[in-house]
Amino acid sequence: MLSPSEIRELQRRLAVYDDESAYKELFLVYYKPLQQFAFSFIKSQELAEEIVSDVFLKIWEKRAELEAIGNLKVYLYVSIKNTALKYLLKQKRQVAISLDELDIELESFHWTPEELILTAEMMKKIEEAINDLPPRCKIIFKLIKEDQLRYKEVAEILNVSVKTIDSQLAIALKKISKAIQLDLERVIRNN
Repeated sequence: MLSPSEIRELQRRLAVYDDESAYKELFLVYYKPLQQFAFSFIKSQELAEEIVSDVFLKIWEKRAELEAIGNLKVYLYVSIKNTALKYLLKQKRQVAISLDELDIELESFHWTPEELILTAEMMKKIEEAINDLPPRCKIIFKLIKEDQLRYKEVAEILNVSVKTIDSQLAIALKKISKAIQLDLERVIRNN
C-alpha cells in the first residue's frame, strides 16, 4: 500500500499534469481491494470489476478536481460503495443493504517472520476463524488489517461511528483469539 504522502503526490501529478503513469499506479494499487469491496455488495465478479472501472473512469474524467479531495483512499471506497448501492437500487434487487449482509472475501493475510513459525494447521485455524466472523466484523477486519485503513477512514466508508469500528474489531480479534487458544489447548493436551 502507498503512504498518504505518496497518494497525495500521485493525486497532484494526475490533477496538475494529467499524468497517465500516476493514474495507472493508483489503479494498480487500489484495483484488487476495491474490486473485493464492490463484490461484497453485489456478489458478482464481473459487475464488481465494472464498478471499479467506472469509478476510475470518473477519476480520470474529473482529474483536474482531484487535488481538492482530502483523502483519496476514503473517497475511492465511498465511491465504490455508492456505485454498488446505486446499481442494486437500479436493478431493484435490494433497496438497502446492511453491513451484516455483506459477504467479504479476504486476501491471504500477511504474516511477520514470527508468525510464519506457526504450523500449517494453526494457519488454517486462523483462516477458518476469520471466515467464520459475522459479516460486519469480517468487513471491518478486512478494511483495517488487510487494506490498512485507519479506524476513522473505515467509519467514514461504512457510515458508522469509530466506536462501532473499535467494538467490532475487538469482537473479531476476540473470536480469532478464542479459536487459536482452543487449538493450542488441543495441541498441548496431545503432547
